[in-house]
Amino acid sequence: MRLIENTADLKNLCDELGAQEFITVDTEFVREKTYYPKLCLIQVGWRDGAAIVDPLVKGMDLTAFFNVLQNKNVLKVFHSARQDIEIFYHLSGKTPSPIFDTQIAASVCGFGRSISYDMLVQGVTKTELDKSSRLTDWSVRPLDESQLEYALRDVTFLIPCYDYLKKYLKDYNREHWIDDETNELLDEAYYKPNPDNAWQKIRHSAHSAHFLLILKELAAWREKRAMKYNIPRKNIIRDELLVAIAASTPKTKDDLKKVRNMRADIASGKMGDEILAVVDVARHKPVEPDLRKIDREKRVKIPCGAAALMEVLKLLLKIKCEQEGVIQSVVADDQNIRDLACGNDKDNPVLQGWRYELFGKEALAFRKGLGYLCYDTITKKIVVNLKDKKK
Repeated sequence: MRLIENTADLKNLCDELGAQEFITVDTEFVREKTYYPKLCLIQVGWRDGAAIVDPLVKGMDLTAFFNVLQNKNVLKVFHSARQDIEIFYHLSGKTPSPIFDTQIAASVCGFGRSISYDMLVQGVTKTELDKSSRLTDWSVRPLDESQLEYALRDVTFLIPCYDYLKKYLKDYNREHWIDDETNELLDEAYYKPNPDNAWQKIRHSAHSAHFLLILKELAAWREKRAMKYNIPRKNIIRDELLVAIAASTPKTKDDLKKVRNMRADIASGKMGDEILAVVDVARHKPVEPDLRKIDREKRVKIPCGAAALMEVLKLLLKIKCEQEGVIQSVVADDQNIRDLACGNDKDNPVLQGWRYELFGKEALAFRKGLGYLCYDTITKKIVVNLKDKKK
């Protein structure tokens, strides 16, 4: 096993990696006690070998590896790359490029939207991976041989999976079907936390504009604090307590102490001062009408007429996906179908690229009264037909 534990060996490894057509990449990390994930291992594989890099070794400089991630001549293959890319972006300020995500590719090759690495390996190679080390604390040193071998399998079996998926995409002319999702992964904006949007992830039952404004400001304050001190949001204040504070709008420390589940030491201390200051500023801010609109969009009911169309479009989607051997959820989800039925076409992914050709074009025809279904008694299949506009 090739274990890289110093910068000189890492540079030599990266010279080899730079000469490859593609490499497979995975990471091990922990983030239970931090806001940002803590990188603990980097696994990398190629046709003739594999290696593990230990980034926790004192003095380890990962610059050479980050340069490989930016090498346009080397394709970086990941499985479910989002968290790995988040780590590399946080450490280097750049997203890897170019990349190939086997989870994305598998979704248009008949494996389903979010297939796990274990299931993909089993489906492609018929090998069942050992899961005994999956709960390892990767930040603890030393790691034993079995743990390192477990980590290395995350890149060695990725090679045959990549080969299989690449061939499948080419054989079925679907190579460009994964472009949008891949480009989305590489969008640096996704990896830059926006505190102003943190409130949208919090569940609540109140929907007044004043409540939403206070909740937004409190969530932004908590997000910034978590980022500043690199600690989990929940270690500052849990969601339900933020909601309770926003609902009660305390003005004094005594008011804050009365909020349900509020600890007295928090209310009396520096954090209590910060909370009251945030609430006070939010209380005097002008109401943002867009907040209620954004909040309302999460729970809007579909009109009766559109509800029937939505069911027809779901049937059409099922038929088209069965014909093409594609998982339905990869083409469109319920919200996409709902928007299409209601005429909300702007930025709807089913009206773009390959999804439009596969489903969106005929879905629009149905909505306009230009499409119909019939059963072919010869082929024993349901056929989708489009009417001639001139008739």
